[in-house]
Amino acid sequence: MHKLLAGQSGRKMFLLGNEAIARGAVEAGLAVGAAYPGTPSSEISNNLFEMSRESDLYFEFSVNEKVSMEVAAAAASSGLRSMTMMKHVGLNVAADPLLTLAYVGVKGGMVVVSADDPQMFSSQNEQDNRYYGKLAGIPVLEPSSVEEAKDMVRYAFELSEQVGEPVLFRTTTRINHSTGVVTLGDVQPVKTRGEFVKEPSRWVPLPVNARNLHVRLLKNLEEAKNISETSPYNFTEGSGAWGIICNGVSYNYVRDGVADLGIEGRVKILRIGFSHPLPEKMIQSFLAGCERVLVVEEGEPFMEEAVKVFAQEAGLTLPIKGKAPGLLSRLYEFDPAMVRQAVATFFGVSHAPVRPMDLSDVPEIPQRPPNLCAGCSHRASFYIVKKAAEGMDAIYPNDIGCYTLGILPPLSMADYLLCMGSSLGAGCGFSKATDKKIISFIGDSTFFHSGLPGLVNAIFNNHNMTLVILDNGTTAMTGLQPNPGVDMSRLNLSGYGHVSIEDAVRGVGAPFVTTIQPLKVAKSIEAVKEALQFKGVSVVISREICSLYAKALKLDTKRVFRISAKCIGHRNCIDELGCPAFFLKDGKAQIDPGLCTGCAVCAQICPENAIIPVKD
Repeated sequence: MHKLLAGQSGRKMFLLGNEAIARGAVEAGLAVGAAYPGTPSSEISNNLFEMSRESDLYFEFSVNEKVSMEVAAAAASSGLRSMTMMKHVGLNVAADPLLTLAYVGVKGGMVVVSADDPQMFSSQNEQDNRYYGKLAGIPVLEPSSVEEAKDMVRYAFELSEQVGEPVLFRTTTRINHSTGVVTLGDVQPVKTRGEFVKEPSRWVPLPVNARNLHVRLLKNLEEAKNISETSPYNFTEGSGAWGIICNGVSYNYVRDGVADLGIEGRVKILRIGFSHPLPEKMIQSFLAGCERVLVVEEGEPFMEEAVKVFAQEAGLTLPIKGKAPGLLSRLYEFDPAMVRQAVATFFGVSHAPVRPMDLSDVPEIPQRPPNLCAGCSHRASFYIVKKAAEGMDAIYPNDIGCYTLGILPPLSMADYLLCMGSSLGAGCGFSKATDKKIISFIGDSTFFHSGLPGLVNAIFNNHNMTLVILDNGTTAMTGLQPNPGVDMSRLNLSGYGHVSIEDAVRGVGAPFVTTIQPLKVAKSIEAVKEALQFKGVSVVISREICSLYAKALKLDTKRVFRISAKCIGHRNCIDELGCPAFFLKDGKAQIDPGLCTGCAVCAQICPENAIIPVKD
């Protein structure tokens, strides 16, 4: 049995933050879960997917975040408890239904997990999704620890049902991917079947209905504001004339900083866990007892701006600062030393920063930038397209996935990127704005997520471009989750359909479609050359299973390769492919047998045929 199902109430477990969130949802009686995977939220969906195979929970990997939001919304409108989870930029995709869902509301509790990514460990921006709560007019909750994340999820479902609105559960990478001891609670039985009561004046927001629904939303928001004033997740600790208001993981840094500076008796802390609507009266009361206040929050000055407004409305004139030169930045993650320094600076406390260790005699740690895996079929695909396009002045719009790493030399096959699916829309724009050849790359999962509309647009408007769909049979970047093109029988799962990429592409009218096997280099180059010569929209489907996925499925039976004495040092293998299985020893190329997957791409491009299989 899955460990998050087997754990009994009262038992202590060491859990990842995302595991704690999944357990909290199960304890709350989650009936329907839906998600499109995205780091740092992926482990929530992975665990719920696994648990759904052993329980009454229904969970699906939806085609994108918008669809997952709609699946969860319909379940909650039928009286079931539902949850959808996504990374912060995923909420941009789901924002369309979310903002209207706030108008129509829910009956069963619905939680929307937004995993924000300060520092951009795996994302293209650092947006602060608390503003979505404000924009939509729905409650926002933010945990400060792994254990609190588990408990707060249960509270989120209860709050959602109390105010009749979805609740935005905002985490950050440091909560999602930290581990901590969690005390398990009781698991509520799952209500698996709901009932949708037809009420068009509520559920169908035509303008005449939406005007009334907006009034309803504002009443619910006012109720949420009253609840926020007494929420157990908004609390004050300590005493003194100096005040600090903080949220999320910053609360832990503040507590440590205050202790390290020895000012516990001079500082009181207001921790905000229910951050929208903010508890105005509680904050004003806190400010009234302070000489000066520092607001510590990662990301944008969401609380700071509101706190200053609350102070002005209460006629309070104390100094309030947060995001300011010499204090705290809107950039990146915070850390304990940064917060400790900001506290010391703002309150004028003598502070000698800890002297860094003298590492002058320690060799510099080699840099390890992210790279496509050894044997990754995407590397072969990029090499093939690059060779087929030699002599062409081409632009390569890329997309979101492992293959974004094609930007790195020696491949250098990513010129422009915005978001999921943008390779197609941007490709259309470049095809009209320039006279260059446009070659767009997109993965199989991303194609189903948001590539189809761009392809339809390209075909309808007759853009001259080539689309290369990198089909590796899984959603590799976020942890090998399924997508509509995956053969689920390989996972011993039944009851699923299968969507053929070829059928989908031909079905929307693509005039030229070809499928290649990228590990067959020469033949694939010729096929891609033909596609590049086609005037109009041409589609190349490059199909080869992800090397990590193949290993997980025990399909990896290829022999590893070595470099023989025939090698005279052309170094095409290194200079044109850049596979991490290669290394230099005494100036000569070598292959690490522990990394080599036996894809044989390097052997096919070696001019001396010096790369051969290892016999034993």
